[in-house]
Amino acid sequence: MNRGEPAASLDLAVIGNCQVAGLLDARGRLVWACLPRPDSDPTFCSLLTRAGGDSSLGTFAIELVGAVTATQRYRANTAIVVTELGDAAGNQLRITDFCPRFRQRGRMFKPMAFVRIVEPVQGRPQVCVRFNPACGYGARAAELTAGSHHLRVAAADTACRLTTDASLSAITGQHPFELDRALALILGPDESIESAPLAVARNWLEQTGNYWEEWVRSLAVPVDWQDAVIRAAITLKLTTYEDSGAVLAALTTSIPESPDSGRNWDYRYCWLRDSAFVIQALNRLGATRTMEGFLRFLNNIVAQSPDAMLQPAYSLAGGMRHEEVVVETLDGFRGMGPVRTGNQALNQNQNDVYGAVVMAASQFFYDARLTMPGDAALFVRLESLGEHAYNACERPDAGPWELRGTEQVHTYSACMCWAACDRLARIAGHLGLHERAEHWHARALALRARILARAWCAHCNSLVSRYDGHDVDATALLLPEMGFISAADPRFVATMARIERELRVGEYLFRYRHGDDFGLPRNAFTVCSFWYVNALARLGHTSRARDSFEQLLARRNPLGLLSEDIDPATNEHWGNYPQTYSMVGIISSALRLSRSWEEVV
Repeated sequence: MNRGEPAASLDLAVIGNCQVAGLLDARGRLVWACLPRPDSDPTFCSLLTRAGGDSSLGTFAIELVGAVTATQRYRANTAIVVTELGDAAGNQLRITDFCPRFRQRGRMFKPMAFVRIVEPVQGRPQVCVRFNPACGYGARAAELTAGSHHLRVAAADTACRLTTDASLSAITGQHPFELDRALALILGPDESIESAPLAVARNWLEQTGNYWEEWVRSLAVPVDWQDAVIRAAITLKLTTYEDSGAVLAALTTSIPESPDSGRNWDYRYCWLRDSAFVIQALNRLGATRTMEGFLRFLNNIVAQSPDAMLQPAYSLAGGMRHEEVVVETLDGFRGMGPVRTGNQALNQNQNDVYGAVVMAASQFFYDARLTMPGDAALFVRLESLGEHAYNACERPDAGPWELRGTEQVHTYSACMCWAACDRLARIAGHLGLHERAEHWHARALALRARILARAWCAHCNSLVSRYDGHDVDATALLLPEMGFISAADPRFVATMARIERELRVGEYLFRYRHGDDFGLPRNAFTVCSFWYVNALARLGHTSRARDSFEQLLARRNPLGLLSEDIDPATNEHWGNYPQTYSMVGIISSALRLSRSWEEVV
């Protein structure tokens, strides 16, 4: 193996089943997994250490002694990862990783479980298993108790067990042994597995593969870039927490947005803004069950807020307040701390959230595929959010970029408040509530006029990021998407030209270039580049848009995934991972730019 490479990178594979999720590095080592759910204490946390997968704590590794080669791929149209390792003598082994998910006895079987099958491919590979679960965000090793064919793990938030047909003494002593047959290692609930572990693992593997292949078969994919879209869709599915319907912004915490920047945040929450984009993308592909789950999550949140005040983000269970704290026991990705749990953003004012929820909930009223369509009662509940949107439209907030030091009247937040009123007018008209439709339409017209008066800078010849300001940011590219302004409007065309001059670096787009609480941004915000591609297409520059899109696809990691940020100079991924925003960008741009099936078939 190349020892000159960094100990940790974001060339990571995601496995999961909408109950748990984990990240595997390029050598098949499980370096990040939280149990019993994705926002819990990380039982495997070596991703956030200086040593990465080489760390003696927080890693679950199946290692080939003397390995010199490693290849890794997803099984086509599944969330199953295959890693192959080889040594200089020609010995090879294969590791197959997945989290079981399939229908059983009339419901979805998705246990808190990670299944690993290791088998010899060639020669007599020598294997060493390093099973080092941690507790307390890497503060100490989890207590292990050996049974007849398992190791019980006393993790921080749950008890679990590793059941295997491998030698327990070899695992606990971390002694190399010759791999002469296939072995299974199943990390799951602290319950007995009655059948032989390998038989169980292979049965679950077959059924899980069948599930994902059937799920993909149900997607309405575009004719072009199908592999990229399918991988993005599966990844978005893996970032959902099916029990509540929540969608995580990412599976990790504290991967820095750029080296030693201090921009290290916990993204293991459900941001209503981000989630609305995810649901819109999956819905356009026909994945309606995920959408229904999230709409149920929204409904519960709104019902729990008697004053209809919304936070920007919630826990996976819908919890409201979580203090942001620095964890001293982990030194961070490549040693770049701090590591944080909780997120201060949950306590911020972000006025765009009302528009995000109303726009997402609009689907209830128009989509005949849903089992519980929207009605007058839901509309009344949404109207209370519209009242907040109307009143908050021109109030200062932290904005879509969650600035910590100041509050301003942000153009994007104001436009999303307009969107709440606009969509309520449309819904009311659809329901035949003509008086309410006129009421919300009048409000939307009034807000639009006021926003354009304050967000247009004649001196700059562009829309600006905040009222009466001069800076521009990438959210201006979304205004045609939400219907606030036509892409053909000279004001948008001029804004697009300014964004190209000031925010574009090579094939990437920065979210903004002005300083914030942490100085000047150093890396491009990945999803903004997709917004730029979509804006090009709206302006009729389809050929340029397709070229830019394909350049972005070439910057995905070897597994076809994207993080939050990319260094324009090195193309290296930074920021939390996998970033749902970024994966949504792949789907939205592909759907916009693809040829139709009629043109091909």
